[in-house]
Amino acid sequence: MADKMVLVVDDSRVARMMTRAAIAKLHPTWPIIEAASGEEALTAIALDRPDYVLLDVNMPGIGGMETARQLRSRCPAAVISLLTANIQDPVRHQAGEIGVGFMAKPLKDEALAQFLASELNPS
Repeated sequence: MADKMVLVVDDSRVARMMTRAAIAKLHPTWPIIEAASGEEALTAIALDRPDYVLLDVNMPGIGGMETARQLRSRCPAAVISLLTANIQDPVRHQAGEIGVGFMAKPLKDEALAQFLASELNPS
């Protein structure tokens, strides 16, 4: 599989570091970009188009759900998943409505591997 780019969006630096390390363990050559907020994520995609996006739900400013909506419209081919400790059914339902996945924190290696093996959405 050719190298793919991953965007990790989380207001917690520690969470971003842990997610980055888990991705790098599976795909050491893939570029990983980070954003600490929804606003940073939307700025980052103006420069780079990620193939995969993992984002937290609860962030200051533009929250993860709204960021996912905007990313979905701006990067329709990207595979997007929420990565959150907020595992309530309404959050899962909203994610499904906008066409993004859902993974619970703490991130499990098996779930990450399955996500990164997902086919990119057709444009």
